[in-house]
Formats: sequence, structure tokens, C-alpha cells
Amino acid sequence: MTQATGSAGTIRRAVGTVAAMLAATTLLGGCGPKTEPAAAPPANPTATPKKALLDAVPDGTEGAFRFTGKDASSNLTGRIDPESKAFEVNTVMAPDKDGITMKMSFLVIEDKIWMKAKFSGHPGLPKFPNKWMVLDKSKLTDSDSVPTFDGADQGNAGPLIEAATSVEEQGLGKYVGLIDVTSGEAAKALEDGEAAALGEAGKHVPFTALVGPDEHLASLVLEIPAGGERKAYQYVVTYADYGSTPKITVPTGSAATKAPAMAYEMLNG
Repeated sequence: MTQATGSAGTIRRAVGTVAAMLAATTLLGGCGPKTEPAAAPPANPTATPKKALLDAVPDGTEGAFRFTGKDASSNLTGRIDPESKAFEVNTVMAPDKDGITMKMSFLVIEDKIWMKAKFSGHPGLPKFPNKWMVLDKSKLTDSDSVPTFDGADQGNAGPLIEAATSVEEQGLGKYVGLIDVTSGEAAKALEDGEAAALGEAGKHVPFTALVGPDEHLASLVLEIPAGGERKAYQYVVTYADYGSTPKITVPTGSAATKAPAMAYEMLNG
């Protein structure tokens, strides 16, 4: 694999736009496995630990794969199909102050995008078809209100690892170290303003990463300290089933429909 750093992806920002309208929190990408995958040595044993770990970040040559995510309050799952320039992301937002829960999914294939949305917990909430609703981008007032495909590393592992100030390999395929999340692309992986609120502590955030037997990144876990009004939490991203995940295809027939006006009102709110 080639070294993959890239820039902070759009999934977190797009879901955050919708969440803000519902007084919910911003979703981050990533979530750790319950059991550790088998480890493997890096492809180049003479490379530095940081270089070897960066080389394990998906760069689009691995075929379709799955990802999961979790932050302080939200969960995310999905598929990434780099060859088709496509991904599917599903998120469940924690109940807001009014007890409203939102389930939302986006499907992106090149420049086309579909959405699913379901609200519960309060009477009179919007109701949408339980189908993929194709969106007309010309009707969106803010391009950041929906995600776009900007690379295989949608969990932002590359930018975060690139910001590592120390990386040590502890056994085959297991890495530990410190990351400075306060500047550059690494800061963009967090919620707006969060990196600045961490102050000096944000310059020395501990992390653990695992590389699987296929020499691809399996997980990245950051121990984000408390900052401002936010409690300490784990920022975690996992990638799995490289090359064996079903490819993403255009939804057709009864699986798809046009997005109603209410969908644009929500995204443009």
C-alpha cells in the first residue's frame, strides 16, 4: 500500500449539520472492535513504526470494506467502495433534550446521493418513506449538508496518525503513541472547537492502533481527554472485511424514490 494521509473526511461534518438542527451532538467517525484481530508484521520491516502504520491506512486499492464508528454520544456503521467512489453510512443520534431520536443513512455513488431518515420519540415529527430518497443537489443551499466521497479513509485515520508525535510498535501489528490533535487536518477530525478546548492536553493524546494479518489498518483508538464542557471519551475507528464486502450499487425499483420537499427543508434548515 502507498502512504495514505489525505484530509479529514466529510462524513462527520455532514452528519453534524443535520444533528445540529435537532439539538443533537456531532458524530465522529470510528468505533473499536470487541475483540482484537490477529496481528501481522508491517510489509516493510525496515520502515519506521509511524511509516508502517501510515502504510496500513486504506488508500483505495483494497476493494470494498466495512467501517464502524463511535464517539462520546453517537454510533456509525457503513461500507466504503473506493473503486465505485461510493460509501454508505448509517448513524443513530442519541435522544436530544426533547427525547427525539434520529436514524439517518446516506448513500453516495460518485456525484449522486440518496438519504434515509426516521425520527421517533415525539408526536408530530416528520415522516419519510422507508426507501432511499434520491437528492437533487441543486436544491441544497449548503454543500456540507450532505456527505461526499473524498477517499477510502472516511474515519480520518490517516490525518490523525500523520499528526502523531511518537509511535512505538508493541508486538506484531500493535502500535501505541501520542497524537497532537490541536492543529491542521487532525483538528478537523474532531468537532468544531473541540481541539482548541483541549489546550495543552490535546498535544499529547494517547492512541492504540492495530494492523490485521492482511497488513491493513484494523482499528485506531484515541483517548480524548476532557476539555471545556466535554467529558473524556474514546475516538475510535475500525475498518474490516477488506475485499470481501459487497460492492455498492445504485438502488432501483421499489428500493428508491424522489426526496420530498420536507427532506430539503431539513437539510437546508
